[in-house]
Amino acid sequence: MVADPLHRETQADGRIRHWGEVNLPDQSGKRILRVVTLEDGQTIHNAFLDRGFRKDEP
Repeated sequence: MVADPLHRETQADGRIRHWGEVNLPDQSGKRILRVVTLEDGQTIHNAFLDRGFRKDEP
């Protein structure tokens, strides 16, 4: 997901937000996961399901 996100943006503090679709084993359909990495783009700082993300908005 970090390697091929739906959307990516850099925060003011240098951390990078990545959004991608995931399948959860106990739910049907895909959900959006937001992963925040440190400035290196690989070290994961935080990850959570993001209900507010819309694919059609920049």
